Amino acid sequence: MSAPAPLLLRRATVEGLGTAALVAVVVGSGIQATELTRDVGVQLLANSLATVFGLGVLIALLGPVSGAHFNPAVTLAAWFTGRRTGEAPTLRDIAAYVPAQVAGAIAGAVLADAMFGKPLVHFSTHDRWAGHLWLAEVVATAGLVWLIFGLARAGRAQLAPLLVASYIGAAYWFTSSTSFANPAVTIGRAFTDTFAGIAPTSVLPFLAAQLIGAAAGLGLVALCFDRPATTGEDEVVVPHGRQQPAARSTEESALA
Repeated sequence: MSAPAPLLLRRATVEGLGTAALVAVVVGSGIQATELTRDVGVQLLANSLATVFGLGVLIALLGPVSGAHFNPAVTLAAWFTGRRTGEAPTLRDIAAYVPAQVAGAIAGAVLADAMFGKPLVHFSTHDRWAGHLWLAEVVATAGLVWLIFGLARAGRAQLAPLLVASYIGAAYWFTSSTSFANPAVTIGRAFTDTFAGIAPTSVLPFLAAQLIGAAAGLGLVALCFDRPATTGEDEVVVPHGRQQPAARSTEESALA
């Protein structure tokens, strides 16, 4: 069921702000790391740790408001899994969430560059065009969707802040692409010519791989788990406060 317009506006705004903060963490920590050391391994370690901590905080903080998707692949997966029950985001919700996520990602990259005195809009020259990188993005995104919606179906969505952040931290290291796993973040990272950037010419194959990965992740969820329980659906990453006028489905709100 679609949210009333004022509530939907708040949720979309939160999605934009959360995605902006996430990209600012990713890009900013990458810039900081490259200015502190020339060791690429240490740079990646610093970047991944900052992302783990930042993402966990953002999910716990904003999950009760919007579900803390911060990711069009997660939003689309939530719509697909619940479209027949009426408990999923509607196309109207998607039309609000996805542009907010993309705009937030771009704003977050620009903000990170501004904080470190970099050019505000300087498209990345970091080419990431290779088949093994696209495969890595399929794997990373599939694992993320499998985790998020698997937690929801297992009745453990409250663990999402810890486990989703932990998964992304691990995927930085076990995937050759360093696990973008997020179409909005991928687009945002094209706007910074720094450690975390991706050349605009490399973006479209990454987006395609991420959408394929999201579909594969939903296939893994269907294979491994029963349908979600009907009780406890007012629980998101953390429980809704009483000020929230409408409950969200478990699968819609178990974010990432």
